[in-house]
Parts: sequence; structure tokens; C-alpha cells
Amino acid sequence: MGKTHVENTDNKEKKTVFSLVNVKDTWTRRVGKKVNRNTAGCVSAAKIYESITEQGTSWTVVSPIVFTYKVTETQGLLDPSNDTLLLGHITNPQQLEEIKKQSKPLKRFVVIDQEVYKIYGSKVTEYMVAHNVVYRILPLPTTEENKSMELVMTILEEVQKFSLDRRTEPIIAIGGGVCLDIVGLAASLYRRRTPYIRVPTTLLSYIDASVGAKTGVNFANCKNKLGTYIPPVAAFLDRSFLQTLPRRHISNGLAEMLKMALMKHRGLFELLETHGEFLLESRFQCDDSIYGCKGFEAASLSTRIAIETMLEELAPNLWEDNLNRLVDFGHLISPELEMKVLPSLLHGEAVNIDMSFMVYVSCERGLLTDEEKLRIIRCMVGLKLPVWHADCTMELIQHSLLERLKHSGGLVRMPLPVGLGQAEIFNDTSDEVLHRAYKKWCDELRESSEIISDP
Repeated sequence: MGKTHVENTDNKEKKTVFSLVNVKDTWTRRVGKKVNRNTAGCVSAAKIYESITEQGTSWTVVSPIVFTYKVTETQGLLDPSNDTLLLGHITNPQQLEEIKKQSKPLKRFVVIDQEVYKIYGSKVTEYMVAHNVVYRILPLPTTEENKSMELVMTILEEVQKFSLDRRTEPIIAIGGGVCLDIVGLAASLYRRRTPYIRVPTTLLSYIDASVGAKTGVNFANCKNKLGTYIPPVAAFLDRSFLQTLPRRHISNGLAEMLKMALMKHRGLFELLETHGEFLLESRFQCDDSIYGCKGFEAASLSTRIAIETMLEELAPNLWEDNLNRLVDFGHLISPELEMKVLPSLLHGEAVNIDMSFMVYVSCERGLLTDEEKLRIIRCMVGLKLPVWHADCTMELIQHSLLERLKHSGGLVRMPLPVGLGQAEIFNDTSDEVLHRAYKKWCDELRESSEIISDP
């Protein structure tokens, strides 16, 4: 059984480690870290550490939490012949077979952005009817201005009326990142955790919100101040949704893709540099008669790399226990800027303005060459992204960094590119460097600012 009791004679402390074994639906403590092999299948990963001293007894519970979720790229998600939307989240083959055999109809609650509903609402309805699903579709105005607990409560009230099994009937969210964040928070609160599925309909949510674990709403005029870390049971990605987006929203998503390129993948940066205009104008669609196979390769390869690099950074740190996060590039100043000028800037546009300034900071620190800096800015401009904004003042920058200092363990962790596709995190950028970078940024890019439109 190994050593199970440890006594500290100096402090007269007695420590005991207990494993937890399930016998006939009852959990029982067993002394020791190891247990009999015959009961191995009934042993919890949790442990209880008991400590007895003269002051009293204390128990420390260590209970690992494991989340499993799928990110699946598919085609024709709303085609009735494709059952991914209803069953694609189930990983256990036996469970899947049992569900397919049962006579009881499936039940699904769907929250969909109201603008998306105008385009795809009839298809979602036809899909549910074709599969004999008992369903409720709730269209909502999921915009940044409405990203609040009030909207979360609206969802929860409707879910309560509909009545869901809290473990087997996932809520489905169809929309952009705001929709996915709001529904995720609602699901994490209902019955303390109800499974949910993400279906992104924008490029930004396709490569960002859909693959992570964060949920949230705005609070006290701060972006995503309230939220949880509860991943969906699955995210289903279908690029065909992107074909109905305004070009500005494609550009908006390309900013997050560029973020991952600058932080982790030179090949992705060069792909965006070379094929960015095609991706923007084609909306990541494949039409061999117009674009040929190279167009398809650019669309599929760029999204795949962006998702893979994002998952690499998120999976080991889903709960952000480690605050050194490369994916925070472009997110130090942009939350303040975005909320200040709401709704004139989209999320990715604010992120790109932040990234543009940070590229100048990196260059001022000697981490990037002037040539690399210019290549990055040219790429941003080619993707129709703003690289400067009048409201991104030095005062706002300093205030943003001060807020980050308050809430990040006393350090401003600043991810900066140290080359094309390489990055490191710094916490020693001086005010002098920031001011020099800001002056050059304004002098060189102020004239490039343009009014953003929706062609």
C-alpha cells in the first residue's frame, strides 16, 4: 500500500492520504495512494489529504477536472443528410448507437443570432423537422452592445420553459463570437453546467471563440468582465456560412488569423501576405471554376493552421492558470479601445490596431527589423484592416496597461513578435520605448487611417 501516515514530531502533525473507492454506489475512503487492482476501475482520481495537529483537523481535497470537447470541420452542416449537428458531439460509440435506436425524439434548444436567423432560420427549422426533433429556436440580437447578463437571463428563462435534460440535450448556439460567448455563459450557469454546442457563422468566431473554453459578457463598461471557463462539448465549423458575410467581417476575422501567424507560424503569415486578397474577396469559398485548386488550398490551409496553432496555445492552459499567453497579442489595448468607440470598431479591427502599435514597440526594442515591420503593416493594409485610430491615444494606452498591471499579478505581460512567426513575452518595456514607438506609429500611419465600409 505504500507509506500512508506521516508524523511530524516537531509540530505533532499527523498526515494521512485517502483514496476514494466506489462500492455499490457508495464512495468510501481507503488509506493509501495505491489500491487493490481488483477495485482499480472504481477508484476516483480525487484524493483527500487529512492533517491532524494540536489546532485541529483539516482536509485538503484534490479533484482533477477533465474536459473533453471536439472541434470538427464539416460541410453541409444544415443538410438533413448530415447528422453532425445533432449527434456529432457524442464520442462513445455505444451511447451513439443507443440514441439512434431509441424511439424517443431528440430535443434541442437553439439560440441563433437574429441576423443569422434571417438567412438560415428556415434551413435550421427544416433540419430539425427532417430529424423529428422537438425544438425551440430563439433568435436574439447578439451584438457587442447587448452582450450583457440581461441577455443571458433571457436565454435562461426560455430554457427553463422548454425544459432540457442537463446532461444529454445540449443547447446549440449559432452565430458570431458574441452569440457563442453569451450562450456559453448561460449554459454554464443553468443547472450549474449544461452542455452546449458552438456553430460559428463568422470567420472571427470560426478560428477564435469556437475553439476555446471562455464564455462571457460585458460588465461595468468592461469587455468580458463576467464569464466562466466551460468549453462546449463540440464546435462544428462549416465555412459555407462565411459566404453570406460582408467583406468587412471577413477582414475582421483575418485579424485574429494574422495574430496567430505573427506569434507562431511564419508560413501562415506568408500565406496571408500572398493570398490574403483572394481569401478576403472569395470569403474562403471554393469555386474551382473561378479560383482553381490553389484557392481551395489557401482557404483550407489557412483556417487549419490558425485553428491548430490556437489549440496548441489554449489546450494546456484552458483556465489561464498561466498568464503568459501568446494569444493575448493584440488584446492589451484593444478592449479599452473597442469599448470606448463602440460600435464603430469590430473586435478584430480593434485587435489589429493594438497589434499594429505593438509591432512598432517591437521594432523600437530592436526585436523586429524595419523591413519586417513594413511587411507586417503592408499585410494588414492588404487585408483591409485599420492600422491606426485617433482614439488610441497615449493616455488610453497607458491606462490599458495600468489596468492589466492591476489584474495580472503586478506584471504587464506583453507578447511581442521577435521575427515573422516568432514571439516572446516581455514585462520590461519602458515608458520611453512606448512613447518613441507611439510617435513613430502616429507619424507614419496616421495618414493611412480610412473610413471602414461594408462593400
